Amino acid sequence: MSAPFNLAQSFNEALALQRQGRLREAERIYARVLKAAPDHFDALNLLGSVQAQQGHIGQAQRLFAAAVKVNPNVAGAWANLGQALHALKRSDEALQSLDKARSLAPDDVNVLHQHANTLLSLGRSKDALAEFREVLARAPRHGEARLNCGIACAALGRLDEAVTEFDAALALTPGHPMVHYNRALALQGLGRYGEAVQAHDRALAAAPQHAGAWLHRGRALAALKRIDEALASYGKAGALRKNDPDVEFSEALALLARGDYRRGFAKYEARWCRTGMPALQSRRQPLWLGEYPLAGKTVLLHAEQGFGDTIQFARYVPLLAASGPQKIVLEVPSELTALLARLDGGASVVARGAAPPPFDLHCPFGSLALAMGTDFAGVPAPIPYLSADDAGLAKWSARIGALKRPRIALAWSGNASHYNDRNRSIPFARLAPLLALPACFLSVQRDVRSDDAERLAAEPRVTHLGGDLENFTDTAAVLALCDLVIAADTAVAHLAGAMGRPLWALIPFAPDWRWTLNGATSPWYPAARLFRQTVSGDWDGVIARVAEELERPIAAAA
Repeated sequence: MSAPFNLAQSFNEALALQRQGRLREAERIYARVLKAAPDHFDALNLLGSVQAQQGHIGQAQRLFAAAVKVNPNVAGAWANLGQALHALKRSDEALQSLDKARSLAPDDVNVLHQHANTLLSLGRSKDALAEFREVLARAPRHGEARLNCGIACAALGRLDEAVTEFDAALALTPGHPMVHYNRALALQGLGRYGEAVQAHDRALAAAPQHAGAWLHRGRALAALKRIDEALASYGKAGALRKNDPDVEFSEALALLARGDYRRGFAKYEARWCRTGMPALQSRRQPLWLGEYPLAGKTVLLHAEQGFGDTIQFARYVPLLAASGPQKIVLEVPSELTALLARLDGGASVVARGAAPPPFDLHCPFGSLALAMGTDFAGVPAPIPYLSADDAGLAKWSARIGALKRPRIALAWSGNASHYNDRNRSIPFARLAPLLALPACFLSVQRDVRSDDAERLAAEPRVTHLGGDLENFTDTAAVLALCDLVIAADTAVAHLAGAMGRPLWALIPFAPDWRWTLNGATSPWYPAARLFRQTVSGDWDGVIARVAEELERPIAAAA
């Protein structure tokens, strides 16, 4: 006859097995204890921790929830429940559990740290940072809290401070891969790409299967124009994350920058699924990517990126019209409707947000190069494909015609929310050597940043027109009436290029793919002259070269 079941002895046996790391055996015995005593608090709580150790977070959460229901006065159980809920991305519920744990054990540093972690996951970075620092005040050598201080600082945009925190964390845990990785991300955000590559290398030395480090290492290498190395790094990330859209999109940008348009535009379709990108709008009609002729069909071409991208890809509309679809409908931002209505091909134009007429197929503007089979040698450049209209010219000619020549249109900064704004926009103050020349400068900068506004208002050689430009039809008229356009990588540069106006484009060291990696021209706007940074961040050198080049025609016209 078998011995009677001894609850206390069995519980102690399970606890001993758990401490030895023999989790499966401990799990079986805890289950027997709970079968005999379903409300056994310690068995519920400890079996929950066994399940969590084995990665069974859902089961762990249910056990911890049962434990706190049996005994709601144990801080550790509430903390365990909070940690499980946090792992399940149920952060609001996790915070409630951890609030209860903190009320029961206000001096428990680990509970405070878990609470701060949950605040961080909820986007409450400022509150989280204060709590991480409280943890460090009590436990100065708490390496995870120091790491998380850096992550919170980075989330708040305080990147220099974040690097300092990560350096302090490395002093406590020198080989910690997540510290090296997050430090690398902060360095990238600061534009310190060479250091970022080194930091990623240290992370990968400790964690060679860290796909994120391979991906972001590739992006740092791309920012250094080390494209082949970037692609190799993306390859490592892709081997670890099969069919990952973030990896594929980064590969696309590198391939496009290198001029490999066939492969690059194919991978560019991953943009719809990458992190932070809204999904491609669901439509009843099928997506067309060039798989078959469009004869007899009505196709909707819809803008999906910035103004400049829409202007760049608008060149395909006349080509597509010539290929035989019955009708083309353009869906674009309202600021571009009148301008793009002037494209050859007879397309009808509707503003984004308005209901388009019936159509059979649709294609995003950014997919037209793929659909039309564009390679680097065959970029269609039927310039000019955009122009100012008579009404716009009449509206602006008297005002601009009264100004002395040469008349030079200026645009120095783009969309502040653009992912590469740090590199491609120029502070107005950096234009001072250019503005010292005896020319008439016209600002077509529609959105003037607060840091630039006071200087712009005080600059006597610049006539600011940006505030009076109602749409791109106005901008086109102003550019048509100027002798030269000098612009950073903005919609103004694309518009001037599409109109065939004399354009000097100011290009960062690591340019957007459409400006190519090197050289004074781009196949997309072959008449434009590109002035490139030779060192990352060196706008002063670019402006000096532009000013030197501009002196000659000014002197000749004098």
